[in-house]
Amino acid sequence: MQPTQIIRQLETDLEGSFNHFLEELSRIRTGRANAAVLDKIVVKAYGVTMPLKQVANVTAPEAQLIQVTPFDSSNLQAIASAIRDDQSLGLNPVDDGIVIRLTVPPLTTERREEIVKQLGEIAENSLIAMRNFRHEILKEAESAQKAKSLTEDDYKTIQKQVDDLMVKYKNKVDLKVQSKEQEIMTV
Repeated sequence: MQPTQIIRQLETDLEGSFNHFLEELSRIRTGRANAAVLDKIVVKAYGVTMPLKQVANVTAPEAQLIQVTPFDSSNLQAIASAIRDDQSLGLNPVDDGIVIRLTVPPLTTERREEIVKQLGEIAENSLIAMRNFRHEILKEAESAQKAKSLTEDDYKTIQKQVDDLMVKYKNKVDLKVQSKEQEIMTV
């Protein structure tokens, strides 16, 4: 394997890990209504379980309100039950027969601190995944060097490029964490 291929593979893996991290961040409640907090909700509709997005339109028309409009009003109760059953959200759906409204309560200081801890765990898990990718790539490069398909200089170049990529992605994660933490702690 060529050094450029090895680095390209690592960059692809790191970007995938970073994108997963961003998805996880979007699901964290910040005290403002965010339709993404309902992304993991599954609803039993038409005899099968389906993601909420496939049975309803989810919007955040106001800062403290999420509105769920079912495509078929016969699924209204199933959607409300699925949201109510997810205790991690802490949201109580109210329906008027046409739409479901979720009032997002303001976060308490204690809850904000818990969410910041959760944010730290998500960031650390992302960084661990990135370090695992680095470890695999370096191990692959080392075995290629031992097999004489990579020169010593190529191996050292790969090590430096891998370290540079790791610093770049760690900084990207840190910036997102700082931004999200500030968003969470802002009352």
